[in-house]
Amino acid sequence: MSFFTTSRHRLLTSPSSRTPLSIPRSPKPVLRRNFVTIIQQGHEGWRLSFGRDPVRLSPGLNIKIPGYHTVLDVDLRESSISIPNLPGYTSDNVPVTCSGSLFYRIVDGYKACFGVSDVQANIKNTGMSAARSVLGSFSYDQVISDRNELNKRLATVIGGSIANWGVECSRFEIQTFQPANREVERQLELQMEAERNRRKQLLDTQAQINIAEGQKQRVILESEGHLEAKSNEADAKYKTVFREAEARQQQALMEAAAIAQQVEHIAQSIAKDKDNVQSGDRQRALNTLIELRRLEQLKAIAGSKTNSTYFFGDKAALGQASDAYNVDYAEHVKGNLGTRGSRAEGAL
Repeated sequence: MSFFTTSRHRLLTSPSSRTPLSIPRSPKPVLRRNFVTIIQQGHEGWRLSFGRDPVRLSPGLNIKIPGYHTVLDVDLRESSISIPNLPGYTSDNVPVTCSGSLFYRIVDGYKACFGVSDVQANIKNTGMSAARSVLGSFSYDQVISDRNELNKRLATVIGGSIANWGVECSRFEIQTFQPANREVERQLELQMEAERNRRKQLLDTQAQINIAEGQKQRVILESEGHLEAKSNEADAKYKTVFREAEARQQQALMEAAAIAQQVEHIAQSIAKDKDNVQSGDRQRALNTLIELRRLEQLKAIAGSKTNSTYFFGDKAALGQASDAYNVDYAEHVKGNLGTRGSRAEGAL
């Protein structure tokens, strides 16, 4: 280690001599020779003997013979190199200006000292060249939307280039990224606005399609619902009519069975031989049952409170079969009399 000392002498003269008050002298270093050198923590030293035979020096106190040894100090800590205002072109030919920081760390001090002339300057040059190259493979929109992918690609490319110098690239961070001039920026703004309008129109069209599809589905579902309701109503009506017909059929069968049973009982009561009922007995029993039903009808007519007039007569007097109370025939005669009276009035 060398130490330098300086001395400054000032000459004072009288005013009558018209001589400058002071004349500074250039400092002369006084070399003090030292046989030790100190390597700081996080650094690495390489000691050369007359420029050859490098020996690695660890952090701490090491021997250095002045004039015989030369010590190179290498910083092994992670460092960064700033790359400002780097011009370039994207893959869609947009001129841009970007700036970033390249973070690196020396992992092999021997290669960093003897494998390259100026490691820091070469790292910076490599970073600038790789940044232009990698930037040209990305479009402007890709860089804006996904800057991390650009940083990863730069770290990979730069790391592969400087690995032979015993240096590894930790990462590359893009700090600023903008168009090269205002005109390009304005054109990009117009392009982005047009893209936003296009996306808006696509979204609006898709929304209208969704609305139309929803209306279509609603109409289909409503028609299917109406169809299902009509089908259910038709099935209900069919089942109702079918059940009513079955009920009427069952009622008719039951009434017929009841009438047959009544006829059979009446025939047995009027037959001479109770155990041997003849067909004539059943016929008389049937006629008797019919006459009883007619008497019930006459009773119902007599108990009615309406103003209708009924005519009863013997059809035998007119050459017809004998009926004691032929209400249907009386109604027929009454209708014929009314028709003839209206015709006579019309003729008059």
